Amino acid sequence: MARIRTKKVAPQTIGNSKKRGFFQNMRLYKEYYIMLIPGLLFFLIFCYGPMYGLVIAFQEYYPLKGISGSKWVGFQHFADLFSNPFFLSVLKNTIIISLYKLLICFPAPIILCLALNEIKSMKFKKVAQSISYLPHFVSWVVVSGIIIEFLSPSRGPINILLQNLGLEPIFFVADSRYFRGVLVLSDLWKTIGWGSIVYLAAVTAVDPALYEAAEMDGAGRIQKIIHVTLPALLPIITVMLIMQSGKILNDSFEQVYNFLTPTTYSVGDVISTFVYRMGIQKMQYSFTTAVDLFKNIISFALVMLTNYVARKTNDYALW
Repeated sequence: MARIRTKKVAPQTIGNSKKRGFFQNMRLYKEYYIMLIPGLLFFLIFCYGPMYGLVIAFQEYYPLKGISGSKWVGFQHFADLFSNPFFLSVLKNTIIISLYKLLICFPAPIILCLALNEIKSMKFKKVAQSISYLPHFVSWVVVSGIIIEFLSPSRGPINILLQNLGLEPIFFVADSRYFRGVLVLSDLWKTIGWGSIVYLAAVTAVDPALYEAAEMDGAGRIQKIIHVTLPALLPIITVMLIMQSGKILNDSFEQVYNFLTPTTYSVGDVISTFVYRMGIQKMQYSFTTAVDLFKNIISFALVMLTNYVARKTNDYALW
């Protein structure tokens, strides 16, 4: 069996790494920098390279003329954006749905993590984890079909139960009163298991001696969760909350598009579906680029603000 050769680094070398220059460190740890190349290329090609196209938000872009030949119109599309009669409604729907998801779907993986961590039977724990992970690997097309069938006013088990109780059936997906609830609960079902993985990884790093010490002090199960597990999860919870704050305007197009119906446009039409209609169907490429640029600027500002508040209130932040 082949032996893996590892490079030994003296303690003083590690301690003096800050004193060396960047290129000296690169020569010393060249193997690790080479491993970074595929990831860097991915982000450069697919994330930073296309940012050049943001310039069309300030042009009257025509595909045949290209970016260099299109007319420059400055901030005209941003002015049109805020004067558009549908945009404020779309922005309102996006914020409301995202806040609902933040309030319900963000703490849910933490609660699931704490529940799974208290399970003593490893076999049952693995089965529960696998079942909770499965919806993540199913596309929204399939998930929406399952939920629409489940909530069907004629065949759905919930409406069959309502009819047996003498109540009128409800078409939840097509009723504007329940549509946002359907979006939030379906997103919760699909993401709760996968979202708990990060927190479970943090829990496994907790020193068992801390639980033993807490138990010797007379702490019960709930007290150990409050005073040992949750403080260990606080750093990762803070980081995840900062990242989640930047997604308030980044709605899930696949989810909303597969559930949206003409009767629920007033409460379910969000920025991504608005961009799809205006950009793909009506070919207003410059206008929709301005919408996305506006959305990304607000998202960046929210991340900066949340990180600033986190840094001022506790010791955990992204930077």
